[in-house]
Amino acid sequence: MGFPRGRRRLVMAVAALLAVAVVAVVVHRVLAPAEVSTVARGDYPAAPRPAPGVIGRLPAAPLIVDARLRVYAAHRQVYADRPVDWRYRTTPFWSYRRWPAELSGVVASGRTVVSRWSDGRLVALDASSGRVLWRAAGPAPAEDDAVTRRTGAATVWDPRGLYLTDLADGRTVLVVTGAAEARAVQVADGRELWRVDLPGSCRSDVGTTADGQLIGLDTCAGPAAVEFRDAATGQVRERWQPPGVAADGLVVSPLGCRTGRSGCPAVRTAGPGDAGGRGWLVTGGEPTAAPALDLAGATVVGDQAVAVVDGVAVGRSARSGVELWRFGGLGPARVLAVQPGRVHVLTETNELVTLDPVTGAQLSRFTLNVGSDGTGWAPGAVAAADGYLAVERLREPVDPDGDDKRYYLTAEAVILAAT
Repeated sequence: MGFPRGRRRLVMAVAALLAVAVVAVVVHRVLAPAEVSTVARGDYPAAPRPAPGVIGRLPAAPLIVDARLRVYAAHRQVYADRPVDWRYRTTPFWSYRRWPAELSGVVASGRTVVSRWSDGRLVALDASSGRVLWRAAGPAPAEDDAVTRRTGAATVWDPRGLYLTDLADGRTVLVVTGAAEARAVQVADGRELWRVDLPGSCRSDVGTTADGQLIGLDTCAGPAAVEFRDAATGQVRERWQPPGVAADGLVVSPLGCRTGRSGCPAVRTAGPGDAGGRGWLVTGGEPTAAPALDLAGATVVGDQAVAVVDGVAVGRSARSGVELWRFGGLGPARVLAVQPGRVHVLTETNELVTLDPVTGAQLSRFTLNVGSDGTGWAPGAVAAADGYLAVERLREPVDPDGDDKRYYLTAEAVILAAT
């Protein structure tokens, strides 16, 4: 005997409804927006003091935070490992993941790590524990045609539209820009300070100064001008046109930045036909000409302008141009990166020479080689902080359009050194 026809239909209908409900629950759990925070279970490490030399190689670009951690970017995750001077990447110390948003950029100030996501959300994490400190809304990132490579270097070393700067009263501000809007929040607590509309593609970011200004290049209303916006109020302080440079085709590049394009004490302006352009100091008021920065490849660290000319590193006063020191015997070389108290020079044979920017004294010198990888590679993206230097190693000849396997020297493409 079976169920009567009416009861059988009822049972089938109930079963179908249950099946739909189960599917709905599964779909919700899989596709619904989610946030997974895995906090640290161990102690916050002390800052080590490694001897100068190559520490190791990594598959991903590390953002050095508080001289204690390495923070990395994945597609939908930001995570950290320790110790900072370990030879290889280790099990995450903490991690933070969101779904379905994608990670757009990461910056750090002290022990605060701020991540930006494709939906505009800003999430600040405590570097010592990985716990969420605050969340804030921000403009969605502008579309970027740049290729996202597997190391994540662009996300942690040069996050577009994500800039730190310090105010005169000691506060650190994060300025976040999108396609048509900019906002500023305090790093300490995520409180929004201001938001303004931006004109769109006719304006582009340059970076932030070391004294609380957002620099932009504006071609919207007439000739191109460099725009300085107060990071405390959002108001444009000045629109400046570099003398002697054609407004059409004006290019502005930040110099000597503390990290990425944040905290930059100088810029170089160039127009069509300029061989190297002109250098300008952009802290402490109106931009001031700095002829010592005119040379292509010159940069600034502290009050010193440094360049390599004919195998000789030369340090000059950035303001007066007076020569302060010389360091010779480098052969073909270039300034690779700077950080407070250090100038990193890379020779043609991939030897890293680190100099004191005030005196020109050699602080360390060694070849950037690890294992049996050799030195037959070209430097790619680079970052320097807290006495460490990390460099992407690219396969020669460099193919900017090649896939990651062709582009990078090895699977562990990033070499990390203590200087």
